[in-house]
Amino acid sequence: MNGNYLALREECCEANKQLPKLGIVDLTFGNVSVGDPELGAVAIKPSGVPYETLTPDDICVMDFNAQPDDDFQMDLEAAKLFGSLRPSSDTPTHLRLFQAFPHVRAVVHTHSRNATAFAQAGRGIPCMGTTHADYFYGEVPVTRRMTPEEISRHYEWETGNLIVETIADKDPEQIKAVLLNGHAPFVWGTSGAKAIETAYALEIIAEMTWKNLVLNPDSESISQAQLDKHYLRKHGDGAYYGQR
Repeated sequence: MNGNYLALREECCEANKQLPKLGIVDLTFGNVSVGDPELGAVAIKPSGVPYETLTPDDICVMDFNAQPDDDFQMDLEAAKLFGSLRPSSDTPTHLRLFQAFPHVRAVVHTHSRNATAFAQAGRGIPCMGTTHADYFYGEVPVTRRMTPEEISRHYEWETGNLIVETIADKDPEQIKAVLLNGHAPFVWGTSGAKAIETAYALEIIAEMTWKNLVLNPDSESISQAQLDKHYLRKHGDGAYYGQR
């Protein structure tokens, strides 16, 4: 690595460009980051830059281990390892998730319309069918509301803390998304491409679930047996979905 983190920036750029192609962002309401703990670096989309014009040279690279100081301040410019543009305002949230979840290599934040509707309603997405079970081992949870103190202290960092709190009793490798109450989803994965796929699947599942509940408000979640079968045949030790 010659100090410009080119491979990381290229992966991050390509993942961000997929957001509008898949229809899971409007305007510039979303971002993808790709991290590498061995390099000590996280590449992330710059703030407010259109996806269509984004290039690897635009991508910001941040110190993987950056945290707020004792006064809850974080100097993102000081934490920047590469780039001339201002990084996404959600950067502290992304950094918090990378630091909390060692297996995560990419984080996606969107305001995809159906998943965001569940977040704004303060409602998790229950597992109503097998499409959901193929990606998430149970309900996609929603956080509690942020307190005024958390919002004023360091909003974006505390957003990450709240996501970590919400997933604390779950396996973040099995539930790869959390809905931020009153805001929108955050999703993660083992690569930029996998995290984007999961974010896209989350939006599809949210739309299906919403329509399910409109058609039958008394619908129940699928059985544990069916959830186990569909999730584990794809992700379990004896998985047999897809090719070797």
